[in-house]
Amino acid sequence: QVQLVESGGGLVQAGGSLRLSCAASGSIITIDTMRWYRQAPGKQRDLVATITSGGSTDYTDSVKGRFTISRDNAKNTVYLQMNSLKSTDTGVYYCNADIRTRYTGRFWGQGTQVTVSS
Repeated sequence: QVQLVESGGGLVQAGGSLRLSCAASGSIITIDTMRWYRQAPGKQRDLVATITSGGSTDYTDSVKGRFTISRDNAKNTVYLQMNSLKSTDTGVYYCNADIRTRYTGRFWGQGTQVTVSS
């Protein structure tokens, strides 16, 4: 029905940058809020960044000033630009989106690994 596929993860040294992408496909009517979560090793999954359909953004305190969430509605894609990466940014990053299909649901991608070496 609907799929979210993340890409762009990898291994980077502290201070470096990565850009994550998440593309939605399938029987989509509209996409409302899109989010990025991450799960660090041994930790719970936490919200990192949010962007609404109108483009309003919000970030968890630990990434403010370093990460930027954006979206391309024509491509059904959300991005997370990550700069000045720290070892504490390491984890699996998950895309999440509120999508209206034949019903409205909250969908998840499979995740992409980000590893920041120090």
